[in-house]
Amino acid sequence: MDRVLDLDGFEQVARDTVAGFPAPFAALAGDVALRVADWPPGDILQELEIAAPLELTGLYDGIPLTEKSVWDQPLGPDVVWLFRQPILAEWRDRGDVTLTRLIAHVTVHEFAHHFGWSDGDIASIDRWWE
Repeated sequence: MDRVLDLDGFEQVARDTVAGFPAPFAALAGDVALRVADWPPGDILQELEIAAPLELTGLYDGIPLTEKSVWDQPLGPDVVWLFRQPILAEWRDRGDVTLTRLIAHVTVHEFAHHFGWSDGDIASIDRWWE
């Protein structure tokens, strides 16, 4: 069984995952900030109309590359969020995947949104959730 990782451990797995992206994607991921928190912030849950914080394991907060324009005036960097407690809960509930693999999966999923992929696009090639 995997050991439970702290916030720094989650971040290291996520950074290692991004470092392993193929060259074109790694270059595009370089300007995205990575944040790991135990729980999704209340304002994010409210904005997304999510009542149960365990439902949100990760989030891409930004403008996808396919929608960016030279006219966009960024207020800060795009951010990929990972939420430790919801990921841990899913890992315990699933029981069929290592914690490291689940963290990597959520990381890839959120960066896919940065690259301009919708949930439908991701689901069409990723059978993870079936």
